[in-house]
Amino acid sequence: MADPAVASQPGNALAIVLVVLLAFLGATLGTRFLNLGLLQGIAFQLPELGMLALAMMLPLVSGGINLAVVATANLSGLTMAFVLHALAPSPFAIPVALAAGALVGCAIGAVNGGLIALVGISPIVATLGTMTFVEGLGIGLTHGGVISEFPAPLLLIGQGTLAGVPLDLILFGLTAAAVALVLQRTPFGRHIYLIGSNAEATRFSGVDIRHVRLGVYVLSGAICWLGGLIMMARFNSANASYGQSYLLVSILVAVLGGIHPDGGSGRVGGLLLALVLLQVISTALNLLGFSNFLTMTVWGAALIVVVLLPRLRQVIAARLSPRPGAGAGPV
Repeated sequence: MADPAVASQPGNALAIVLVVLLAFLGATLGTRFLNLGLLQGIAFQLPELGMLALAMMLPLVSGGINLAVVATANLSGLTMAFVLHALAPSPFAIPVALAAGALVGCAIGAVNGGLIALVGISPIVATLGTMTFVEGLGIGLTHGGVISEFPAPLLLIGQGTLAGVPLDLILFGLTAAAVALVLQRTPFGRHIYLIGSNAEATRFSGVDIRHVRLGVYVLSGAICWLGGLIMMARFNSANASYGQSYLLVSILVAVLGGIHPDGGSGRVGGLLLALVLLQVISTALNLLGFSNFLTMTVWGAALIVVVLLPRLRQVIAARLSPRPGAGAGPV
């Protein structure tokens, strides 16, 4: 069972690391780093990975995992692309496409949830199988090709701004707020934490853990649909192979943000801090002229540092604290 106090400490360490990093980059890079254009570029790049990280977070908190997040996002995007091209130039093309994409995302989530909650298959095996099937289906339907050229109103989601703020960032912010509200303020959210902490005890307390797990994966699939929507709107295209590197990075973001890998703890706020930290590191390396291949190395190192800091603090505190009876003299 995850200890909430220990699980929350990586988030505190993460905030410290982020503040120190921002201060260092501001002092060394000056206006090259602290300028509106660069900050807006970071804001455009955050949402697509952020959506997939949110979709990964929910199963992780419940004690599971969803390896099909990227494949689900891509197939949802391809579904919307097919519908848009089939119905164009009808005014109903966009709403029907959005509904179809959402239906596909939720359906894949329901399959994952059904295999895990009702059949009893391990989450990693079930979602690995779903990921392979969905990815293969997408490649088979498109022959590995790209579907492009979408209506301008749809492209605004990934390329437009409102008062200088990217629309996809606003969509991500609303989704993150909704997920935080569900987790922290609803019985469903509390049940997710309880199942992640101790599924058997939760079941004996009268909670239908099968329905909760099913709901977790359906909600994860719905968020994947939003991630697919942002990707297709940003790139003006859809493909079965987009964002393959995001799978492991979404797990990295979640764990770096304080979501316990065994389930039962973690908050959306920590995940957001992790997203900002990774994006700042990536941008700083680009500005300093380092290879993009170094980014993943530094991201992994950041995860190790943030996880080790609380443990190091505990070891130091244990060594400095007086031992019981150490100050007592002979009787």
